[in-house]
Amino acid sequence: MNKILPSELGEPFYEGSVQRLYAVPGDDAVMVTRTTSRGSVFDVGALFEIAGHDVNRALFRHVLYSRLAEPAVWRRVKAAIESAPELDPSYRAELLGPLLERCCERGARTHHEGMLDALTGEVVRQGVPANPSACNVVRKYQILKPERMRFLGAPLFDYAKFPHEDRFVVPLEYIVRFGITSASSVYKKYLAMEGKAKAVFERELGVSRPLEAWQYLERPISDFTSKFEPEDRMVSKQEAVVMCGLSGAQFAESGVLAVLGAWVVRDLVEELGLQMWDLKWEFAKDGDELVFVDTIDTDSIRATMTLDHGGHRFAVHYNKQAMRDYFGLLHRDWIADIAEAKGLGQKEGVAFTEILKAGQAEGRYAGTPTVDPAFLALQERKMAAIRDYLTGANDGPGVREILESTGREELAFYEERGVLEELAKINGI
Repeated sequence: MNKILPSELGEPFYEGSVQRLYAVPGDDAVMVTRTTSRGSVFDVGALFEIAGHDVNRALFRHVLYSRLAEPAVWRRVKAAIESAPELDPSYRAELLGPLLERCCERGARTHHEGMLDALTGEVVRQGVPANPSACNVVRKYQILKPERMRFLGAPLFDYAKFPHEDRFVVPLEYIVRFGITSASSVYKKYLAMEGKAKAVFERELGVSRPLEAWQYLERPISDFTSKFEPEDRMVSKQEAVVMCGLSGAQFAESGVLAVLGAWVVRDLVEELGLQMWDLKWEFAKDGDELVFVDTIDTDSIRATMTLDHGGHRFAVHYNKQAMRDYFGLLHRDWIADIAEAKGLGQKEGVAFTEILKAGQAEGRYAGTPTVDPAFLALQERKMAAIRDYLTGANDGPGVREILESTGREELAFYEERGVLEELAKINGI
């Protein structure tokens, strides 16, 4: 497999809200992923388009997965962990173990094979193609779905078949949090708890002090959500080890690998002058080894820059959280309807989108809103600046300057629409 022209891919065998998957003739072991410029938030499907974001996403994945395979990057990560001032000593020692040493020697395994050059179709494995495309080539792993069942009328999912299989995507999303933001799902859950429940939750997360928004942690958090159920569901570590299909030792290794891989991403975004907060990973089981798989781009991480405006200090987002905040501040009725539909979906064991669409058709729920073109233009500038860094068209200081000026314009956008004080409640530091 040396060349695959993007223009000759044919019809996709899968089409999601933000990417399409294509078969490779004559090679069933790999597939082509083509990202789109569409954006999805709150799990309701594509809502908007950011021009050029199809290539931006694919390029970020290509560069990041390439870095994961490079021993030199892991050696840089090792040095960063050794010198990180916030880390608890025992946690630091656990990260600086045999797994990291192996990565420093040979890199980590990923499903990534390379990016297609948009004009030549060449599969570029090292460096960035002369003509970056929206297409990456990845190795395939089987997707197993848990079996639906009911227990005394309650919907449950049976994962019994997973431990007997191999070369499958682990049915968990691994969320790694270097710090807590106001939008973190664990922080929202924590705020709704009382004293004793909070203490139990702190122990489950593995933190050493009460959670506060916009704080970095001395013990970064690893938590989990279900992957192949109708709705993502937060699960405890004990439940995760039972449903994942891995041995106990392999599950423990996957948790450490998730944090170490997150540090590779942190290393990249800090080059852009941004602070890394959290991300989502997925793994595949391949014999005794774990493989980084699925998407990783600016839609699946949370990174910010701190800026002053209007008497407040803000954390400005350079990722999909910016779009979530936009809808939350300017389309509150729609957000409330989504929350209601999700609650009903969990109770009935069905996809909440079916309930939401039915309610919209009947006029009970607000219609899906459109995004102000001025706000979309700001997001395009952010993503274009990051792309220019990844391709080498601009250096770190130049990109940071663009990201800062665009962030200031975003704060002015909210001020002009009279919601700056509301923004300060969620992103004020």
